[in-house]
Amino acid sequence: MVSELNVPALTVKPVAVSPGGAAWITLCRDLRLGFRRQAELINPPLFFLIVVTLFPLGISPDPAFLAKLAPGVIWIAALLATLLAMDSLFRGDYEDGALDLLLIVPQPLFMHVLAKVTAHWLLTGLPLLVLAPILALMLSLPSQAYTTLIASLALGTPLLSLLGAIGAALTVGIRRGGMLLSLLILPLYIPVLLLGTGAVVAASEGLPAAGQLLWLAVLLTLGLTLAPFAIAAGLKITASG
Repeated sequence: MVSELNVPALTVKPVAVSPGGAAWITLCRDLRLGFRRQAELINPPLFFLIVVTLFPLGISPDPAFLAKLAPGVIWIAALLATLLAMDSLFRGDYEDGALDLLLIVPQPLFMHVLAKVTAHWLLTGLPLLVLAPILALMLSLPSQAYTTLIASLALGTPLLSLLGAIGAALTVGIRRGGMLLSLLILPLYIPVLLLGTGAVVAASEGLPAAGQLLWLAVLLTLGLTLAPFAIAAGLKITASG
């Protein structure tokens, strides 16, 4: 008869994760998922490239005329390209149940939301920032406006992602809610568009653009401070509904 072995019972202890560590895990996860979805990753920069490239063909190839319209064309194309990717920000997590887990984990939801918006900007806004100087050269934008263009997009595109995420959180539970998302978010995008375009126009005319850039910085600071809480509230409303 085989004697019983005194084997100690195995216990699994939960690993404590800080809010910052949990947000970092969410950021890395969303970046990995974004790189796996090649079509969604390519669509915004490709849309940005096509709109700006086709504009001279449809209006006029005159360099002087294009230089006047370049700030507005680039900013409008960047705004629409950002909006194009907003509907999928929380859609995948909502469909596979990951969003429900984020709502019940003992971590601040706004930290996860901020991480997801950061991943969205890295996948969507950063490529636009890289492409913008090349397209500005094609549109004959004056060279003294290049730095202001990059600075305005660096401040404005994260703000567009934050504002767009509010609408995405409110419409994530609605099937084909892209049109409703556009109607909710476009009014919030208008001040960012005006400030960004105004800064580049002022720089191209040799005027100081620090005022518009400072206002963009102020709005971005407010967005980073308040928008994650609004997004988290929107997700809770959607989940409870």
